[in-house]
Amino acid sequence: MVLLIFGYALSYQRRLRIVKIQSDGAHEAMLAESRKPQIKSKQTHSQEEYEALQSFLRSISSTATLPPYVKGETYSSMRGVFNQCLITCAVLVLAAGAGHPIGFSAVALPQLQNENSSMRIDEEMGSWIASIHSAATPLGSMLSGPIMEAIGRRRTLQASTFPLVLGWILIGTAMHHALLLLGRIVCGFAVGIMAAPSQVYLGEISEPRLRGLLIGTPFVAYSLGVLYVYALGGALPWRSVSFLCIVLPSLAFVVLCLSPESPTWLARKGRFHEAMAAMGRLRGNPEIAQRELHELISAREKEKARGEETIRFFATVSRAPVLKPLLLINAFNMLQILSGSYIVIFYAVDIVKEAGGSLSPHMVANASACTRLGVTVIACILLLKITRRSLVMVSGVGTAVCTLALAFLLYQDAGSGIITPVLILGYVAFNTLGFFLLPGLMIGELLPTKVRGLCGGYIFCVFNAVLFGFTKLYPVMKNSVGMSGVFALFGFAATLATVVLFLLLPETKGKSLLQIEQYYQKPNILWVTRKKTTDGQQV
Repeated sequence: MVLLIFGYALSYQRRLRIVKIQSDGAHEAMLAESRKPQIKSKQTHSQEEYEALQSFLRSISSTATLPPYVKGETYSSMRGVFNQCLITCAVLVLAAGAGHPIGFSAVALPQLQNENSSMRIDEEMGSWIASIHSAATPLGSMLSGPIMEAIGRRRTLQASTFPLVLGWILIGTAMHHALLLLGRIVCGFAVGIMAAPSQVYLGEISEPRLRGLLIGTPFVAYSLGVLYVYALGGALPWRSVSFLCIVLPSLAFVVLCLSPESPTWLARKGRFHEAMAAMGRLRGNPEIAQRELHELISAREKEKARGEETIRFFATVSRAPVLKPLLLINAFNMLQILSGSYIVIFYAVDIVKEAGGSLSPHMVANASACTRLGVTVIACILLLKITRRSLVMVSGVGTAVCTLALAFLLYQDAGSGIITPVLILGYVAFNTLGFFLLPGLMIGELLPTKVRGLCGGYIFCVFNAVLFGFTKLYPVMKNSVGMSGVFALFGFAATLATVVLFLLLPETKGKSLLQIEQYYQKPNILWVTRKKTTDGQQV
């Protein structure tokens, strides 16, 4: 971490120097027309924003004639790639801190059940301590959208560290169950706040070549955060673990102070020179930074010309370019929950025990955690090499085959030997390969810029609310239909999710965020019948 902060310090000292080079006259022609937009309200603010845009356009070279990103083009210098990786590491520290509350219940509950004090708990109180965190997460997710649109992506991530640290202090100093539950609620609220901004922030700072890798890495850090708590809980009392969980959120706040704000958010707020400085730092090349920022500003000005900037949020969401990716993301999220991605995490030991087999349930549960972590790392690397659609198709088919095979074996009462644990581990591996990473990727890539923050927060809110309900209903469902019925539901949901993604999911590898927005602005519904550009290149 010392090296991380040192790298930030060196990079932070090297400010971007905007160099004016030969222009093709496009900006000068734009400025010569001097046609200011029609100002209907907030005239002073609009006038200042217009003048800021004029000043910014005069300060940079024209990029109107430069082509958009094409496959094989070098999009950032080595310094730019290094800066993107450094900033991603800052988010990873916070993501690891978000994994602490998930793993804490597994560490604290056994100790609290054996504790000879007023903090001793029974099974009912233990279930509340474990689940109340997930119940508080949707509230934080719902508020994260407006917050990140108001103060920015980076500052929202920094703000989320305060309730997270406060929650751990409440847990560590709790002398009564109510205070312990309050600490869990505050931690869940904090995790909800940081979920959407982390994906949106990484999606907006990264170049197309690296975007899949950088958006996927928080899931690795999240898993490492859980393992970190497990390791501490094996050697220390639960109060000491809670205080040590303050370290990573505090460190993340410090490191994020040295990170730039999202240039996309800055440009939409009319802070063009700050956006140029941030983009130049992220790309390491002034010309490439100018071109990419010019594309963002051009798209924003076209929205204003069409009158879309004054449309209210709910009216904007109901428009086809926003509604299509929003429905796709929510539909997949629901099917992913029904496919058991998180149920297997929460009830790993119980599921293995109920399914049977010759191996120890605890050993298989630990093996599933290691499998999930290893496959997450592999999936992040594969996102650099293969397309998103190929990865999720393999993930969906493999998940469906393993779960349906388990359902058949358990229905035939053949769940013995080693084949059942192997199928469970195969299910975890295939599910993690694509399904586990895809929600964050879709939020960071598919949503249009103007609603990415707000919609991202609401998507995580709905996701966590449904996940909490499905998790609480799992014991009832298991008792009603048995484990064979549970795995049959997982398999059916995975099959349906695979079909939905095959029909509707666009390929985003190597595409800029602007190109992805343009895809949804066309009358595209099914990917296989999509409209293409005149030169035959896919948008």
